[in-house]
Amino acid sequence: MLIASACFSERAATAPNLSGECRLPLQPNVPGSTVIIIRDFAFEPTQVTIKAGGTVTWLNCADPDEPAHTSTADQGAWSSPLLPPGTSFTRTFPQAGSFPYHCEPHPFMTGTIVVGQ
Repeated sequence: MLIASACFSERAATAPNLSGECRLPLQPNVPGSTVIIIRDFAFEPTQVTIKAGGTVTWLNCADPDEPAHTSTADQGAWSSPLLPPGTSFTRTFPQAGSFPYHCEPHPFMTGTIVVGQ
């Protein structure tokens, strides 16, 4: 299994075309993001570390028949809308800290964003 985690340059227009990975059009706020893939009822990778002020984008690369997922902070700092396959959500993290999160409809799906100075 290939796990994709990437940092897109400001010139990136689509996600990398890696074997077994999906291609999604990226919204204007995505370039420069650290990417977390949603697939097989899991966040890949489950933990990422970024600098304060960095952004994270969750890309739902699940099969089209898989249900929608969310990225929801355990402490309530954010909650994405439902993300059907083929959609994304981006959030900026302005302050240092550790931010555990889960999928609201599937709470066994968990991850952590670690934000350094």
